[in-house]
Amino acid sequence: MNRTKNAAFAYSYLLPSAILTIVLGIYPIAWAFRYMFYNYKGYGTARFIGLDNFSRILQDAQFWDSVVNTFVYAGGKLLLSIPLSLLLAAVLNRKIRGRQLLRAVFFMPTIISTAVMAVVFFTIFNSYNGILNQFLIKFNLSSSGIDWLGPKYAMLTVILVAVWGAVGNYMLLFLAGLQNIPEDVYESSALDGANKIQQFRFITLPMLGPVLQMVIMLAIINALKGYESIMVLTEGGPAGKTEVMFLYLYKLFFPVGGSSAATQVQEFGYGSAVAFVSALIVGMISVVYFYASRRMNRMD
Repeated sequence: MNRTKNAAFAYSYLLPSAILTIVLGIYPIAWAFRYMFYNYKGYGTARFIGLDNFSRILQDAQFWDSVVNTFVYAGGKLLLSIPLSLLLAAVLNRKIRGRQLLRAVFFMPTIISTAVMAVVFFTIFNSYNGILNQFLIKFNLSSSGIDWLGPKYAMLTVILVAVWGAVGNYMLLFLAGLQNIPEDVYESSALDGANKIQQFRFITLPMLGPVLQMVIMLAIINALKGYESIMVLTEGGPAGKTEVMFLYLYKLFFPVGGSSAATQVQEFGYGSAVAFVSALIVGMISVVYFYASRRMNRMD
């Protein structure tokens, strides 16, 4: 009888979460899965068209350009954010004055809204009257400023903004991992003559392996799915140079003025098919990474 009561008590706590998961998680997926096979603009009657939406994806150069942009964006973000956050964590794990304050400062970008962060960086990188260009011109580092959001530097700019927003989060995870490494391991290696670089190479990195794998996994998924700051900074421009996969998808559901989307009308049916293919690409990369991680663990 008590077991029945306990079970009923537990289910009563789980029920609200289960309902929210079904309404906000499973139902939208089922909705999108259905309309992948329809020509549906978000109003009127949906017309069944079979696999035509997927045929259109294969011929959609703008979508595949956005896929390439996504890989460039994700690769740049990973190459910069992971080493930088690891370096910051290693430095702030040492007993230096003010390290708690510095940890809070570097973590702060994580709690700021992505849209607000992008607006702030827009005022910094604005090509005409941005703070950075004014600084460069004032100190004669550039005669007329640099077009940070133009075709040449736009991708680099959005990557730098993304790195700034991600480093604090990954740094915190690395810090948690570093603090679980026993201090006496370093003391023993120092007695054996190991210097700081050798300690980092042969002690810190191997013992930080599981955390590193988790951070890389999170970084890959977040980088592939990220688009919010790009939408505020460039809207995917100029000429689609910074339009990533999920930004292209967003525009199909919510067209924005002046965008480079293929259409300025809602494309719920085609957008659902693009969402499925995009999720498939992210899932495949995740599986490849999991497989590579397991192989590396076995080699260890």
